[in-house]
Amino acid sequence: MNIFVIIKRTFDTEEKIYIENGEVTDDGAEYIINPYDEYAIEEAIQQRDEHGGEVTVVTVGDEEAEKQLRTALAMGADKAVLIEEEDVENCDPYSIEILLSAYFKEQKPDLILGGNVAVDGGSGQVGPRLAENLGINHVTSVTKLTIEGEKAHIEKDVEGDQEYLDISLPLLVTAQQGLNEPRYPSLPGIMKAKKKPFETLDLDDLELEEEDVEGKTVTVDRYLPPEKQAGKKLEGDPEEQVAKLVSLLKTEAKVI
Repeated sequence: MNIFVIIKRTFDTEEKIYIENGEVTDDGAEYIINPYDEYAIEEAIQQRDEHGGEVTVVTVGDEEAEKQLRTALAMGADKAVLIEEEDVENCDPYSIEILLSAYFKEQKPDLILGGNVAVDGGSGQVGPRLAENLGINHVTSVTKLTIEGEKAHIEKDVEGDQEYLDISLPLLVTAQQGLNEPRYPSLPGIMKAKKKPFETLDLDDLELEEEDVEGKTVTVDRYLPPEKQAGKKLEGDPEEQVAKLVSLLKTEAKVI
């Protein structure tokens, strides 16, 4: 099988985020593979081990994203591709999808996997956009994937319930938590990753112009949510507490 995984470099979810002048500052911040993408990598490796073939991890980013690609190689992926975005104005999900589509139109994927959402943006747009552009089937929020021949049997998370689907390959799926348990890179895996194929592509390689990939969205501002105010404890018997609560909802919360 020809298996691909699209991944993203994101802030470590344990990091505290700081904003200055409407921009996220990454001074001293740690970056990781988007956690949902780790499920996609693990699933790709398991499917390759069962059905044969190879796993290629692909990301759109700057040269700093090489570290996350190397981590995916150390987990067990076979190849890595970095699509540089430095010449892209206002890179957004639209831009990323156009870059990925240009790359994939020269490939012959049987299966493409990605994370359900990225923990920084959370739009969940790139995977479905890519599948639509490539003209292949796609399913989001996958919690179980079984492949038999040219068919995929899928369990999908749907608002707290499960949906079961049978879909033909080629196919793009996005991974939800619970699909598997991602492995940690081993020391031998880290050493092998240094020798695995690593390709870097730019707009010229993909036969794209800057205006082809310019972002369609504009970020007006970024800000942290207001600090949570201290709660109030109402004293007295139940009737007195109800009277105080109603008064506060009228005078302070102004919701009634």
